[in-house]
Amino acid sequence: MPAADTSADPAARPRTVITFGTFDVLHVGHIRILKRAAALGDRLVVGVSADALNEKKKGRAPVFSQDERVEIVSSLAFVDEVFVEESLELKRDYIVEHRADVLAMGDDWKGRFDFVSDLCEVVYFPRTPSVSTTELIEHIANTA
Repeated sequence: MPAADTSADPAARPRTVITFGTFDVLHVGHIRILKRAAALGDRLVVGVSADALNEKKKGRAPVFSQDERVEIVSSLAFVDEVFVEESLELKRDYIVEHRADVLAMGDDWKGRFDFVSDLCEVVYFPRTPSVSTTELIEHIANTA
């Protein structure tokens, strides 16, 4: 007897969590948010901002290339899949493509992604106090 097709039944498939970020100069704040996101489901999918997207949204090139950042994030044991996020406007498409049940983001984005709540649950995590990639980069540049 063939196995039943459970692809349409969300309860029968792993709960997928998706999150997005630049993840440049990976630090404890990144690790904590990724671990919290992973704890919300069975699979964690991470969109790493493309170099061009990072330059557009932050006004500077990342320290590490997108290929290096993808490799770094992919090496984390609690991350199941990594892809390059090409555009902020494609969040809905990425959620559908990766069959995400939950979108997890830092609370610095609070409310900005509520527009996808018809597709998946949206969770905003508090940021790790006193940890900022921008401040770390500035500190390193000023002490070099």
